[in-house]
Formats: sequence, structure tokens, C-alpha cells
Amino acid sequence: MPNPVQWRSAAGRQALYGALRRFFLQLGYLEVDTPLLIPAPGMEPHITAFEVPFVPETDVGQRRTLYLHTSPEYAMKRLLADGAGPIFQICKVFRNGEVSKTHNPEFTMLEFYRPQADYHAIMADLEGALAEADRAVGGGGFFSQTPYERLSVRDAVLRATGVDLRACPDGASLKRAAEAAGVRTGDATLFDDVFFHLFLQKVEGTLGWERPTYLTEYPASMASLARLKPGDPSVAERTELYARGLELANGFSELTDPVEQRARLLEEQEFRRKADRAVYPLDERFLDAVGRMPPSAGIAVGLDRILMLLLGVESISDVLLFPAHEFV
Repeated sequence: MPNPVQWRSAAGRQALYGALRRFFLQLGYLEVDTPLLIPAPGMEPHITAFEVPFVPETDVGQRRTLYLHTSPEYAMKRLLADGAGPIFQICKVFRNGEVSKTHNPEFTMLEFYRPQADYHAIMADLEGALAEADRAVGGGGFFSQTPYERLSVRDAVLRATGVDLRACPDGASLKRAAEAAGVRTGDATLFDDVFFHLFLQKVEGTLGWERPTYLTEYPASMASLARLKPGDPSVAERTELYARGLELANGFSELTDPVEQRARLLEEQEFRRKADRAVYPLDERFLDAVGRMPPSAGIAVGLDRILMLLLGVESISDVLLFPAHEFV
């Protein structure tokens, strides 16, 4: 049975969703609805999708594995490619195995996209949306401190550890610098793996305490679905929002090169194969859409974590009426 904190969170959630919808509708965004059940999930190396067997009861279709989406990203980009203007969505997403004080395997995401925009524009939109939500929920004003801090990944690492990523071009050099800064890197040897040890142990917890902080300009190897920065291809136009040491959002200036996108997805398939993780099929409709998309930017925001911070609670279970601990 829900406790008083969870009942309070239900009212806060209602106010949060209402404020977000008002904000985006006033900016001319269209609210869209995309499928939860999809044939191919995202290929992020460290995210596992829930598999769902499709068993047709008629001769239409064939038995196959489908997935609960880990994000509505692929479907929303198909809409952009087909001529949609600014779009947003508030929906449930699913990530297998993620259970902790800040993770629930079923959670709520806000995702929005703007054509003819870059990630600076999308960051500004999110600031406005969260400031409006702060006022509606009565969150104390933390998210109303706009503009939010902008900090490059390089500067964040340098500030927290003294390690200069530009002086560490490969895994070996970064490993030496990280261990000299007191980071336990274990058997990691690749640049990205060493970086995540460094980031999680020394950097993440320092971010977004005085006001929310956007990390920007991720190393190119961590571009994911972002385009590389014009004039400096060593970094990607990717951003993550942090508040009080907690990651809240991940966004990009979108990659619109289908050849490059396919190559990145194939690399991620190989990473998953070597890590003995499920290897998902390529979504050919998504890859077709990438080549037809206008210049665009988008971001995904974890609303349960936003609500945690607005209400001042420490566990995601406090903002869910039916948290995962009921079945784990």
C-alpha cells in the first residue's frame, strides 16, 4: 500500500506533467505517441531491453522476438524524417535489470526534438520546461536558476581531478593519469572504459550542486547518436544534465549521416557481442530516416529523477506507487 510520501509524489507527478505539457504546447510542440513494443531496440552498449515473444493467433505475421522500448528515440526520429515539426512525448520506457535507489526497470521519460536546431537550443528549451515545473510542483527554486551551468567534459574532469583529457589520447595514457589521481581502474585498458572509472569515481558526484549543470562536448568515441562538432571532430555535440550529482538527461545535435550511423551501430553490436550481451538487430527503418532528417536536436529526460529532486526525496521508490521492489 502506498505510504504518505508516495501519495504526495502522485500529486507532484500530476503537477509536473501538467506544467511540462503547458510549456511545450505554448512553444508550438506537438505531443506524439509512439509504440512501446518494437522490433529493434536501441543499441546502447550498457542497456538491456526486455524481450517479448510475439505469437500471432492467425496466419498474419510470424512468431518472433519483440522488445519493450528503452527510449522512443528511433520512432520520433522517423517522425522528424517524415516532416514533423517540434515534437515531444511523455511515456513509459523499460530497461532490464536496472534496480537501485535511482533506477527502476520501468520509468517515465520526457523526450523532445526540434528540427532546424542544435543542442544549444534544446538545452534552453529544457531549462525553461524545468523552471516551469519547479514552480508548479513547489520544488524550492533549484531548477529555476537559469541559465544552467555549461561545462565541457574536459573542463569537468580537469576541475575535479587535474587530468587533462587532451593530454591523454589513448587508454594507456589516461589509465596512468587516472591512477595517479587516485582512481581505481581495475583491468580497464580502453579509453572509454578508463574514462568511466574516472568519471564515476571522481567527477559525477561533484556536478550540479549550486545549480543544474550541462556537461557538453563529449569525446568523439562517446558520440552515440550525436554529430561531431564542426571544426573540432575530437568532440561530439552531446550533452547530459546533472543536478546534485545525479544524471537527469542525455541529448544531442543529431547525426544525420546514415553511413556513419550504420557504422556506429555495427561497432556497438560488436561491443555487445564481445561483452556477451544480447545483440539486437539493426533497425533499417530508423537508418533510412537518419538520412532524411533535417538538422535537428533532441533530448531524453528521466522524469522520476526530476520528481525526486523537486520533492526532496532520496529514493526513486518514493515517487512510484508501485516500485520494482514489489517483485525483486
